[in-house]
Order: sequence, then structure tokens, then C-alpha cells
Amino acid sequence: MLMHTHEARLDALRRELKKQKLDGFVIPICDEHMSEYVGDYAQRLEWLTGFGGSAGSAAVLSEPQEGNGAAIFTDGRYTVQVREQVSGELFDYEDVPANSPAKWLAEHAQEGMRIGYDAWLHPIGWAESLGAALKAKGAELVAVESNLIDAVWADQPSPSGAIAVPHDDTHAGRSSADKRAEIVDWLKDEGHDATVICALDSVAWLLNMRGADVANTPVALSYVVAHADGTAELFIASEKVTPELTKHLGNAVSIRDRADFVPALRGMAGKAVAVDPGHAVAGVFHALAAAGAKVVRADDPTVLAKAIKNPAEQQGHRDAQARDGAAVARFLRWLSLEAPKGTVDELSAAAKLREFRGLSADLKDTSFDTISAAAGHAALPHYKVDEESNIPIPPGSIFLCDSGGQYLDGTTDITRTVWIDSADGSAQPTAEMIDRNTRVLKGHIQLAMARFPVGTNGGQLDTLARMHLWQAGVDYGHGTGHGVGAYLSVHEGPQRISKPGGAFAGTSTELAAGMILSNEPGYYKQGHFGIRIENLVLTREEEIEGAEGEWLGFETLTLVPLDRRLVDKALLTEEEIGWWDRYHAKVWNTLSPQLDGEDLAWLKEQCTSL
Repeated sequence: MLMHTHEARLDALRRELKKQKLDGFVIPICDEHMSEYVGDYAQRLEWLTGFGGSAGSAAVLSEPQEGNGAAIFTDGRYTVQVREQVSGELFDYEDVPANSPAKWLAEHAQEGMRIGYDAWLHPIGWAESLGAALKAKGAELVAVESNLIDAVWADQPSPSGAIAVPHDDTHAGRSSADKRAEIVDWLKDEGHDATVICALDSVAWLLNMRGADVANTPVALSYVVAHADGTAELFIASEKVTPELTKHLGNAVSIRDRADFVPALRGMAGKAVAVDPGHAVAGVFHALAAAGAKVVRADDPTVLAKAIKNPAEQQGHRDAQARDGAAVARFLRWLSLEAPKGTVDELSAAAKLREFRGLSADLKDTSFDTISAAAGHAALPHYKVDEESNIPIPPGSIFLCDSGGQYLDGTTDITRTVWIDSADGSAQPTAEMIDRNTRVLKGHIQLAMARFPVGTNGGQLDTLARMHLWQAGVDYGHGTGHGVGAYLSVHEGPQRISKPGGAFAGTSTELAAGMILSNEPGYYKQGHFGIRIENLVLTREEEIEGAEGEWLGFETLTLVPLDRRLVDKALLTEEEIGWWDRYHAKVWNTLSPQLDGEDLAWLKEQCTSL
């Protein structure tokens, strides 16, 4: 039945292609702001194909030449999921980065073909690269006037109409006026007349504004144009604006309807306008170029400033982590009692964790969809449980839970891997499970304890988290650490801890005091089990006796016990055991005042020295 639904949708798209005299079309998971997570209205790829992952794209030809004439492109995170959700009779499976829509279309393009794309859903670099590749084949890349999926998606949801709200300066740590003054200084120094801010979290940070238009991320669909004269324009749907927001923004920020954005860009003739090609879609560049503006490609000036958390944001994160840690601790105790009975499944576990987080009135949302992964599902690093994939958590197995919360004062992200005992308490993890978990733990500790000179980037630190796994001839395929926002995106740039030159940008960004990152090495045995240990860390200045130059290190922010049943103490050094004991002493001191009764007794047991 599901295949027939997607077959009908694919047929409808092909009819629309022929109607618009196009020979192909590209469908990404993206919105007009290049957001990681998008609103329901922008889930065009899922509607067409059934794929529910957070990263992927498809290309469809009006007339199949070979194979299906349509392909879906996903990376290694979704190799299993895409085959479960998308019919191989409709779409060819293509692996990224070995292949891509651009490569695939260039290979399939024939002279005279017109391939359509929505310029408001793709980066300018992508459009220029594909355009050149098609031109070499005698074909043409065409920016469509309106999205072809929208034309055939009869019950497409409307964009969210949620209001935008001020984010209090006490939480933000700086006023919007102060942040905008910094942007003005940058514009003047660089000789630009204005800059266009498109990323939703950048707009939210710059204006100290939050919203509810995207699941898990408190942002409002909007754009900002900041001018060198100190004024700024916010483009946002009028129904989102309240008197409170207008007062908060003040006279220097004019509020204009979102529909005025493109006309405003077209009115910037002769002006030098800075636009970030990594955070602005091709449509922005096209509109400015058509107006005769001088378009300067430059980094979004808010990104680095947003990544370096001020003292108020740092303390907010500590407070949010303490609150969140108590919720996760309650959940882990509940899980230790209920899961061995065989009555807990992945969905009910995720729901129970959400219930424990919800005991705090400060919780606004989860920071991403909880990865509640049992047995073989835990070997899928970005597994997303739903009604179809949901399985019971087997007693005598590993359970991995990666989750987070959005609080007014901070954004959390934590992964705990735990052993689920049998009902009679006799089940034991295998020697392989214990070895792999201990090696992941050793890498986690080495990164947590790292001291490094100012100027070090995340790519240079990544090996610390992997080296003990490498000694056993194993590795993991994802990055080790990503930036995290302050009541904003759980995945924030520009910094990243990952293998240099990999698929993720940011590894060359120098780490700076105030940056928050995740520390999350892992190991995954396909079809059997998965392990990941994740805490958030704050980059801070380090005082080292006799040191030459300036040095940095990490303060661990996440405070939840680790499962000692999966640890081989004999593999740990005295230094690593010392870290474990200090960490759990801090967990006890922070969480114990928030817990009582059996929860408190459980915490005390978990926090005894190793």
C-alpha cells in the first residue's frame, strides 16, 4: 500500500515535469534557511519517497533512461534506514559521498535536457557546480519559479504560524543592540553596506528572539538584513509579531512582512552586500545579482560570536545540565527496574524519558528526536524509532539512548549506553561488549582531560578519542564532537571535533574559550550492538604551572552516571580511574540535592568510587 502511494506521487511529479517542459528535478531535505531540521511543510523528500532521515536528497528524471530514472542519495548513517523506508522499485539507492545528485545528473544528462531545481532550497555553490557540469553535456540547469513538489502535494502543511518571542537579556548575556553594534563595526571595517542573515539560529541569536517554527529548535522563520548605518530589517510573517516583540526590538529594527524579503533584496542596487554561501540559498544570491548589487561572499558574522558563550550562557548551561541530569538519572533507575521484565520497548522508553524531563517546568522541548535504540538498532548511530521500527528492549542486551532537552537557559545532549539485565539478575555482557565500551570510555576520558595550546582545532584533537579503539583495529564513522547552542540549535558551528578532511566542515576552526562541544566517541557492531558515551564540554582557559603561551582545556558539563557494568577496570590507567571517580563525585554533589527516596539511593550506588 505504501509503495503504491509513493508510486502515485512519483508519477504525479513526472507529469508536472512534462507540464513545465523539464527533464528532471532535484529534491533535497531543506528549507529556505538551509536548516538542519525543517518544518513539516518542507518535508518534501519524505512525502515523495518515504525517507524519514534528517539528511538526504533525490533526483528524478521525467523519462527513465536506465534503472528507475530516479535515485535517492544518503550517507552511511542511513544505509539501512533508507532501504527500509524507500522502495527500490521506484528509486535507486546511491551512497554519499561516492555519488551525489550532481554527479548522477551529470552522468544521465543528455544534450538539450533542462533540469529543474528550487533556488530557495540549494546552496549557491551546489547550483554553480551542477550548472557547469550540465553545461558541459549540452544540458541546462533551470531555477523554477515555484517548487514542483508543492504543485502536486495536495495536503501540504502550511508553515508554522507560531509567534516569535523575546529572549530575555539575562539568559542571553548580551543585548541585541550590543550584538548589532558589533555587526556594524564589522561591516564598516570590511567596507560592506549590509549583510543578509539567513540562518534561523543566527537571526534568533542576533535579535535575542526565539520561536516555535521548527521541531526541537526554538527559532522563527525569518530573515534579517543588517545595515552599516546601524539599522536592521526583520522579515517575518506578520501573524508572528506581537507588541511585546516590537517593543523588545526597538526603533532601530524595522519589522517587515516576510513576503517583502525578495523585493527588498531587489532594491539593493549598487550596494556591497555580504552573504554567507554556507548559510544562504542560491535564491538570495540570484535576487541580489539581478538587482545589480555587489555580492560579497563572506562568513556570517554572527556564527563565531554565537559559538563563544558569554558567562551568563555558560552558567545557564550548567544550570540546565544539572536539571537535565536529574531527569536522566530518574529515567535510568526506572529503566534498570522495568526493562529486565521485557515490558519496555524503544518508544515507551523514549516517552518515559520525556515524561521525566517534563517534571521540570523549565523544559521547552526536546533538542532532537530521542535515539532510543535496542540491540541491533543501537548499531545505527542515527536511528530514529517509529511505530514500524519499534522493538521491545531485550533483557540481556545493550540499550543506547541519545537525547536532549531545550531549556530557556541551555540546550542539552547526552548519550548513555547501559546494560539491560535479565529478570533474575543473571545476564552478563559479553567480553567484547565490555572491551569495546571500555575503549570508548578511555577515548572519552582522554578528550575530556585534554589540554591544548590556543590555536588548536578540533581535527587535531579527534585522534585522542579514537586511539584506544584503533589499537584494537576498530573505529566509528561519525564525528567526535559538534558545537551546541544556548537555547538554540543542538548542532551548532563553526567548531567541530572530527577527522580532518571528512564530510563535516568545521574541523579546521580553532577552538576558543567559551565554545561548547559534545564529546561522543562510539563503536558499532552492525546487527548486534552499539556503544556511545556523550557528554557536553565547555572550552575554558587552563592555568598550567610553568606553561609557555596560552592553553585551553575542557570542563565537563553533562552530569549523569556511567554504567560500570560495561567497564573493565583493568584496562583503565590510574589517571583514568581518577577521572571516573572525580566525575561521579561531581555527579553526586550536583544531582543528590534534587533527588530523594529510591532515586537518591540508586544515585549513591552508581556514584561510589570505581
